[in-house]
Amino acid sequence: MSSDRLIYLPLGGAGEIGMNAYVYGYGPAGKERLILVDLGVTFPDMDTTPGVDLILPDITWLKENRDRLDAIFITHAHEDHVGAVGHFYDQLGVPIYARAFTANIARGKLAEYGVGENAVTTVSKWPETVKVGPFTVGFAPISHSIPESSALVIDSPAGRVVHSGDFKLDSTPLVGEPWDPEMWEEIAKPGVRALVCDSTNVFSTSPGRSEAVVGPEIERLLTEAGGMVVATTFASNVARVKTLAEAGERAGRSVCLLGRAMRRMIEASQETGVLTGFPKVVSAEEASQIPRENLMLIVTGSQGERRAASAQLARGKYNGIELKEGDMFLFSSKIIPGNERGVLRIMNQFSEKDVDVVDDDGGRYHVSGHANRPDLEIFHDVVKPQFVVPMHGEHRHLREHTKLASARGRHGILAVNGTMVELSGNAPQPVEFIETGRTYLDGSVQIGALDGIVRDRIRMALNGHVIVTVILDEDDEPMGDPWCDVMGLAETGRSHAPLVDVLEEDLSQFMGRAGNKVLANDDKLEDGLRKVVRQSCLNEIGKKPEVTVIVSRVA
Repeated sequence: MSSDRLIYLPLGGAGEIGMNAYVYGYGPAGKERLILVDLGVTFPDMDTTPGVDLILPDITWLKENRDRLDAIFITHAHEDHVGAVGHFYDQLGVPIYARAFTANIARGKLAEYGVGENAVTTVSKWPETVKVGPFTVGFAPISHSIPESSALVIDSPAGRVVHSGDFKLDSTPLVGEPWDPEMWEEIAKPGVRALVCDSTNVFSTSPGRSEAVVGPEIERLLTEAGGMVVATTFASNVARVKTLAEAGERAGRSVCLLGRAMRRMIEASQETGVLTGFPKVVSAEEASQIPRENLMLIVTGSQGERRAASAQLARGKYNGIELKEGDMFLFSSKIIPGNERGVLRIMNQFSEKDVDVVDDDGGRYHVSGHANRPDLEIFHDVVKPQFVVPMHGEHRHLREHTKLASARGRHGILAVNGTMVELSGNAPQPVEFIETGRTYLDGSVQIGALDGIVRDRIRMALNGHVIVTVILDEDDEPMGDPWCDVMGLAETGRSHAPLVDVLEEDLSQFMGRAGNKVLANDDKLEDGLRKVVRQSCLNEIGKKPEVTVIVSRVA
């Protein structure tokens, strides 16, 4: 009997939506040859990660086992699946495989780090396959909200695994490949040991809707609009961008794309041949000369991003264009949980300009790119897996998907980030737990989530900051009184005197009371001064600020 085993290990994307990174391995325990499926990012917010630029998965375990990693496979070009390839390539350095459109986006990200195009190999769709170590991997086309999304058919000596990627069942996706049940029935014929499956919409009980139903509703809205119309959607949702542009053209409007990401996605789609027949567009300069009632803008920023075109238009002008009373702004998108505050801020800013704001109106102007519960059931029935391993979802999504699989007679296992699952036996079993977490891109450097940098930043934001400076001579005698620099705190407190004056007086009294043992010891002196500042601030303004003490000694 073989001692080799087939394992699955999520490092990101299982227990959260975003930051996808999934490891598969085959071989003797602890010596498996590995492949990585997807390497994505998630995005920070000012409440929990102030100042952070991007959030990346913690791939420490993968780096420690770098000599066992043979390749990276990318299912599609959304940021939460491909966004980290440039950040980690120098640490992993293995071949990357993707279909043409995704490869185009991945090469662009790698180029930012000086990595050549040959790092990414373009592969064709199923039934073409790639042999890597003990694995044979094929890219099976499946519908999603970005071109050339693929599920992966992963064959190993222990059997076939289907990794769904992000998907929906759409027979008329407009851009990209339609749902092909016949192809999937063929894929299922040899038997599928495990289906590792998207769980995003497991709580949505209605059947999924096609991209094709959105166009007529948007065209009707545009035809009835009086002033300029601006629409936003995910830049990567090329089918929706095309739907919006075609609706605008049919409504007799010139179409202008605003936002670098929007233009980049359309260009990549055209370069790789997945997008044809896109309406003629005008530049921002040309748009400023077109009558408002004859103009439609399609812009970035559907999630309230502060630097995107939507937010800049809400605050004032963008590329010389400004929204006015009688214009309309359409959100042809769903708000990702966590982004509500930013989107509502933009909506209210437009409302203050007397601009009519239209959201997705219960799905009238947007359809999801993920399979709803009835579609998950269909996919389970077509693929006929022995096991179902939910991924791409928060814990509640994974748990519900596991229950769904079990209720339909299939083994289901809830495996969150760090749970190594063996798929070789008659039922999936957790065999090891790996420490996982997050890495922050902070400016131009990567920092650990537990390094304390962001924690300190949050504490300063919540409590303010005081810098105390004291100078002592060679005999440990103070040279003058300590002084303070105060940031982020009220100027006066309960005593109605300036806060700085109160602090400096209390610090001077402490220095006068301090004995030689304290004055001669930097650590004791710093600790004492810090306690005085925190207690004085608590008494005066009800805050305990962060305190930095600088002790200088003159020789």
